[in-house]
Amino acid sequence: MASITVIAGDPPYGKERLYTTLRFVLAALAGKHTVNLFILEDAAWVAKKGQKPAELPGLLGHDTMPNCEEMLTSAIKLGATVKVCGVCASERGLSQSELVEGANISTMVNLVDWVVTSDKTVFF
Repeated sequence: MASITVIAGDPPYGKERLYTTLRFVLAALAGKHTVNLFILEDAAWVAKKGQKPAELPGLLGHDTMPNCEEMLTSAIKLGATVKVCGVCASERGLSQSELVEGANISTMVNLVDWVVTSDKTVFF
């Protein structure tokens, strides 16, 4: 199995890209791959505890938007290592205590290390 570094930059609810990113991460974990997820820019919001997506009847067969916090938490429980860019978190007023358990504030140095040691890197 491969080691994959996934980099996400889009916000959790403004677009579908982060939802797609999390689906990719969960599929990779189901395939027994090692997954490192580095969250930066507006994607930093996905790691915030206490999300309550708006109701949108009929969307994807659900009554609400997919809860990206729950998807991220599932990925962590399945073994994903999750880091949030410290500069991006700070710019958005997010502290470590506000993040879901298992998501940790980190640095670009960590991202560089992941990229050079992973078999594959994907940026969403």
